[in-house]
Amino acid sequence: MKWLTLLSLLSCLPLCAADSHMSAEERTKVLNWLDESHKEFFASIDGVTDEQWKWKPAPERWSVGETAEHIVLAEAMLFDFVQKAVTAPPNPAWEEQTKGKTEFIVRVMPSRQGKAQAPEPIVPRQGLTRAQVKQRFEKQRAAILKFATDTQVALKEYTADHPFPVFGTLNAYQWLIYVPLHTIRHDKQIAEVKATPGYPN
Repeated sequence: MKWLTLLSLLSCLPLCAADSHMSAEERTKVLNWLDESHKEFFASIDGVTDEQWKWKPAPERWSVGETAEHIVLAEAMLFDFVQKAVTAPPNPAWEEQTKGKTEFIVRVMPSRQGKAQAPEPIVPRQGLTRAQVKQRFEKQRAAILKFATDTQVALKEYTADHPFPVFGTLNAYQWLIYVPLHTIRHDKQIAEVKATPGYPN
């Protein structure tokens, strides 16, 4: 009887281990977030005049144009983390190191909790026009959307470290959802700029 119990437990191990693939539900969620954030972003910058694009609520705060440029730069960097993760060797400790972080990202990113200083490579300094922002965004998003739609890679077993210690190690699925959720976060920042007294009519 003891041997039967042991054999039963051993046979369960592969089934009991967490699935490292993106589930159908998870894929649907990320595709919905990509669609939602795309529509919100373009709605937030369409119709913005050159004066409104460059207007800053305060010297140390970003304009609509700077926030939009940051979104484009950040999406490229975040998707680069996805690609770097999946081309590295699988992380056997992925489950332990990334546990609970999907829920954390979903909670803090869209709600604009936990303000942080943007890493230097994605600080907006290029002065991109609205047309340039939209063109780059569309090109980058096409690649991201295709990856999210088509990939069969076991995303969760591939990891890359976030530059902010509060996030630590994230798996490739978490990096992937980070892309649209970060954009949703800054779509709200653009709305805040527009709602600031003094914003040009």
